[in-house]
Amino acid sequence: MKVALVGATGMVGEVMLKVLEERNFPVTKLIPVASEKSVGKTIFFKNEAIEVVSMQDAIDMQPHIALFSAGGNTSLEFAPKFAAAGTTVIDNSSAFRMDADKKLVVPEINAEELTPSDKIIANPNCSTIQLVMVLHPLNKKFGLKRVVVSTYQSVTGTGKNAVDQLNAEISGDADAAKVYPYEIFKNALPHCDVFAEDDYTKEEIKLMTEPKKILGDDSFNLTATAVRVPVQGGHSESVNIEFENDFDIDEIRNILSETPGVTVLDDVQNKIYPMPLYAEGKDEVFVGRIRRDRSQPNTLNLWIVADNLRKGAATNAVQIAEYLVKQDLV
Repeated sequence: MKVALVGATGMVGEVMLKVLEERNFPVTKLIPVASEKSVGKTIFFKNEAIEVVSMQDAIDMQPHIALFSAGGNTSLEFAPKFAAAGTTVIDNSSAFRMDADKKLVVPEINAEELTPSDKIIANPNCSTIQLVMVLHPLNKKFGLKRVVVSTYQSVTGTGKNAVDQLNAEISGDADAAKVYPYEIFKNALPHCDVFAEDDYTKEEIKLMTEPKKILGDDSFNLTATAVRVPVQGGHSESVNIEFENDFDIDEIRNILSETPGVTVLDDVQNKIYPMPLYAEGKDEVFVGRIRRDRSQPNTLNLWIVADNLRKGAATNAVQIAEYLVKQDLV
């Protein structure tokens, strides 16, 4: 089982290495790939030093699976080349997510849609993954009508330079290089990714479109506001869900408690609720503050937290790879 890791030296790439090792994925040969300036550098996997190779060298090695986490432009250029060489690509960028010919996969929800002919598989946006993990079982039971989501997103979602900006500002370095248009320390930016013509950001558009594709259901409405906050290690979401049918709060908790990959933390009398501080480094999606919306019928409020580098990116991609191996699709 030859596995190429494209973007091996980036933040998500480093977490993918960790997740592959932790989950004991059956790698017989790891092929780390990065930009030309990183070729020849060394990464460590299972205590073995492995040299980073170029994109073309990796394609020539014909890996069975390529995990991509190197940005949309890189994916658009090189994912088809890997696929043409017989490799199954699992891409973490937004390049192929809304492509009608590509599957957008969260394994707990729709992995069974995958076939041997799916040579490029899209990994959803980090905020989308944790949202649909909760929406999916509730939609099956009560029917989604409208979803309103507001995110509180970690700087790790922007990358290493954003983490460096936050840490520099915390230490009082006023001249630190800025990734964001404003300071992020002691601040909240209602600005994740770039603005589209209708004044929604690309992050908000992803949140409004990707869940419908993953759930295979475009009958419900969804709107989003995405906010960057000075947190490292997890995205949080305040979610308001209007259902077609009424529900019982205890039934909601029971359904979510029995959903694989979801952990309910909802005991407010004892101050137990999901927080990024608790979710960091974990693979579960945590949900709490589960309560009925007092303002209208059939409507629920809840709070969702997950580590955006793990289940929101690396772990989901590795889970897709695990499914492909288990089902003999590669």
